[in-house]
Amino acid sequence: MTTAAPATTLPTLTSAAQALRRGEITATELVERALATADSADAEIGVYLTRFDDHARAAAARADEKIAAGLPLGPLEGIPLGVKDILAHSRGPTTAQSLVLDPAWGAGIGDCAVVRRLEQAGAIVTGKTTTMEFAIGAPDPDKPFPVPRNAWDTTRWAGGSSSGSGSGVAAGMFCAAIGTDTAGSIRIPAAFNGITGLKPTFGRVPKSGVVPLGYTLDHIGPMARSAADCAVVLAALAGYDATDPYSATAAIDDYPGALTGDLHGVTIGVDDLDRYAGGGIDPAQPALFTAAVDTLRAAGATVVPVELPMYQELTAIDIVVMLAEAHAYHREDLRTRWTDYGRPTRIILAGGAGVGGSDYVQAQRVRRIAQQRMTELLGTVDLVVTPTGHLGAPALAEMDPLDPLGVLPSLHTPYWNPLGNPTLAVPIGLSAAGTPLSMSISGAHFAEAAVLRAGDAFQRRTDHHTRYPGIARTGGNR
Repeated sequence: MTTAAPATTLPTLTSAAQALRRGEITATELVERALATADSADAEIGVYLTRFDDHARAAAARADEKIAAGLPLGPLEGIPLGVKDILAHSRGPTTAQSLVLDPAWGAGIGDCAVVRRLEQAGAIVTGKTTTMEFAIGAPDPDKPFPVPRNAWDTTRWAGGSSSGSGSGVAAGMFCAAIGTDTAGSIRIPAAFNGITGLKPTFGRVPKSGVVPLGYTLDHIGPMARSAADCAVVLAALAGYDATDPYSATAAIDDYPGALTGDLHGVTIGVDDLDRYAGGGIDPAQPALFTAAVDTLRAAGATVVPVELPMYQELTAIDIVVMLAEAHAYHREDLRTRWTDYGRPTRIILAGGAGVGGSDYVQAQRVRRIAQQRMTELLGTVDLVVTPTGHLGAPALAEMDPLDPLGVLPSLHTPYWNPLGNPTLAVPIGLSAAGTPLSMSISGAHFAEAAVLRAGDAFQRRTDHHTRYPGIARTGGNR
């Protein structure tokens, strides 16, 4: 069920920031709306692991005082925001939604680089959001953690692994959230919950103080209602940090300033990827994707057909490299704390033991060839557009804990992680089952401004990103 945004829900991040500065709303009102939605709906959706209610109210009061006094404001001043619980934050425990992670790990770090940058920009972190255990796997009801559910249909999965970040934005529990992405963990929950999620270029956002999954694949990025919202958050997150050995020194663009609404002079290569939809194609998806591409064309873009290079190889490389790097991190704990891991997680992590050194080296060699092929393709087009996936969120009852990667065959997110290119997922309408579907927009390394510009141009001409699930309207079970 889709509805217009009710008056009690949160506005988009960009709308909220403008309203705060015009005195049309206060930070306290924003936070109270967010907390009220969490009070009424979170038991059903499973967004939060830890809430920082007292801190959020106090931070909102301080933001209101700054606004009233006419003091300089940060770009995220007074904005409620959720943080995935693999990012260390001194205000609460970092669990990675697991019984295994030593609480001393997060306590020893305090605030990770991303959290520091968010709060320096004025954001109000309302709490830590649910994830799949160690950012991998599938829901495990046998462990003492919430099962993250889809904001549009609570019998369905929120997507992983930035689950609560995705469903929390969709339900209106915060204006934006932070996720991480190793095989699609920002873009999958964004797609399944009908919001917008950006995987920036690898190294664009520092990941120090974040529990690793795949050292050479992990990305950190924003999740929000719109590309314009993501641009504001990315501007606060992006930039070099010496504490992250993978952090890039590339110059930062003016991401909000790049959003012109116009795509004249932009060439977009389109691949429908139907031939790789191994899990099936939703009946509504082809027409929605075609209409979305037509909207980009109407915004001024030149659209040409392309074929993604080495699709099957890169998808396999992402899994092989992720398993090897994750197993390296978890090997000792798997030996001594096997049953403390959830069943889906230990099945996946144990698979990394089967990846030999020669397999890993060969995957990295082929990865470099594929990166060169993508560079060549992006020398002929400015952006590449594909479906994020061909199906909406799966039913929780149909997910097999013995096959936790079984949801991937009709999802196309793993392809982009070994490449490291920036990729934006934007909603394009509802599936035949009434759940969101999504399109991906990708660009050259550090071309986030171009990717966001295309997403924003699309969203200025559509309203998919403004639609709310029924649970946001009723505040509970529909």
